[in-house]
Amino acid sequence: MKITFARDEADFDLIAAWRIIGQMLRKHDSVIGLSTGNTTRGMHEVVSEIHKKYPFDVSGITLFNVDELTNLPRDYSGSCYSMILNEIAGPLGIQEQNFIMPLTIAADFKIECRLFEKRLEERGGVDLQILGIGLNGHIGINQPGTPFESETWISTISPDTDARVRRDLNLSNDTVIGGLTLGIKNIMRSRRIILAAKGEHKAEIIAKALRGPVTKDVPASVLQLHPDCEVLLDPAAASGIVHIIK
Repeated sequence: MKITFARDEADFDLIAAWRIIGQMLRKHDSVIGLSTGNTTRGMHEVVSEIHKKYPFDVSGITLFNVDELTNLPRDYSGSCYSMILNEIAGPLGIQEQNFIMPLTIAADFKIECRLFEKRLEERGGVDLQILGIGLNGHIGINQPGTPFESETWISTISPDTDARVRRDLNLSNDTVIGGLTLGIKNIMRSRRIILAAKGEHKAEIIAKALRGPVTKDVPASVLQLHPDCEVLLDPAAASGIVHIIK
């Protein structure tokens, strides 16, 4: 496992952006998995800005997000589809057929899970997967306790996210909001993984994930076993492990 320390948040976003662009330039039909949230928004914006200034061919690039919320409109600004579309897929001009996302509303989500997997497998699997990490160590929406052999499934989302979505969309308690996510086994099949974290609030869980035991109680700890995983940290997120490394 390689650990890269960014100088600051701007450096963090720039390093991550060039990891994504580098993959696109090395392999013109790359399949790249992304993640949404405050950690990744900046890197997506930098990728889009660089592509706008120095256009390069992305006609063969496939983008997807590691997870998606369920039972809400796809055009909701908080859906992973909308965030990835607006932050990077749209600005880069990724073709619709090369933007692979599960549906947010489906008659049978088990079928949708298998379809999501199938579409990625048909393109040769994932070349690069960008991951964030939750405060409880989740990756994708694989919460603590998720078996390492899990494949694409519908998981539970955090109470905070659930409350925010219900408030945004004025949803009743009868609507069950879930998270369709690649399972840990799917994620570990990625040829290359970058786990990105920034902020002091991530320091404790980063220390557990990188320096603690490999356990399903901290799902991200399984990345210690991946043959090509890089961890990208800003100074605040790295504060819990720098003294160990020194």
